[in-house]
Amino acid sequence: MRSTPDGNRTGRARRTHRVHVVSDVHGNARDLARAGDGADALVCLGDLVLFLDYADHSRGIFPDLFGTENADRIVALRTARRFEEAREFGRRLWSGIEGDRAAVIEQAVRKQYAELFAAFPTPTYATYGNVDMPPLWREYAGPGTTVLDGERVEIGGRVFGFVGGGLRTPMRTPYEISDEEYAAKIEAVGEVDVLCTHIPPEVPELVYDTVARRFERGSRALLEAIRRTRPRYALFGHVHQPLVRRMRIGATECVNVGHFAGTGKPWVLEWG
Repeated sequence: MRSTPDGNRTGRARRTHRVHVVSDVHGNARDLARAGDGADALVCLGDLVLFLDYADHSRGIFPDLFGTENADRIVALRTARRFEEAREFGRRLWSGIEGDRAAVIEQAVRKQYAELFAAFPTPTYATYGNVDMPPLWREYAGPGTTVLDGERVEIGGRVFGFVGGGLRTPMRTPYEISDEEYAAKIEAVGEVDVLCTHIPPEVPELVYDTVARRFERGSRALLEAIRRTRPRYALFGHVHQPLVRRMRIGATECVNVGHFAGTGKPWVLEWG
């Protein structure tokens, strides 16, 4: 806790609040354990699971099951947007695995969640990413972690709204929902000071990934809410290497808080 003089005649101190924000953790439990150092709270915008690391194909659930060579192949197919071929390739690989596919994946995700949720500091406020499995979160979230989706919470006198998940894509990641369901959650949050989502608003500069060389899905409902409700900040992740990391939309500062799996550093929001 830090305070700075507020300059009034009584000499009272004004409290400075500091929140650290992370997104796209993708298995980086080591840095996550330090992400809240010096902050009053940690905010996590999802994607805890590491299914396949596109920068290092030897890391993640997929290569653990099928090996790095097969991971190289499926990344190449997806990058070329040959999604049906990628799905057929995946089906052939899974045919050689004993046990139910969903059960095998859940077991691997549970192992990651046990380590990642244990790394969260107190307090943490978190929402889901598109590769997360929401039904498991409340099982692993301890008393110091508050899970929010289509909900609000007050932190240091400011109202934060949270909307998790992603919109439907050919990738068919675990927590993709319809545009209508996503818009309903945005509407439920209403007017807030800080609007926290996993995916960005649908703005070309914010949704284009310069390494993957493709447009990710952003939300038009989120963009419209930013224009209508004018939060101080709109914070998000999802796009790992965006063309633009921050821009203003009217009165709102829109910020991609960064690919935490790669940087290991949180984005800092401070006010007093």
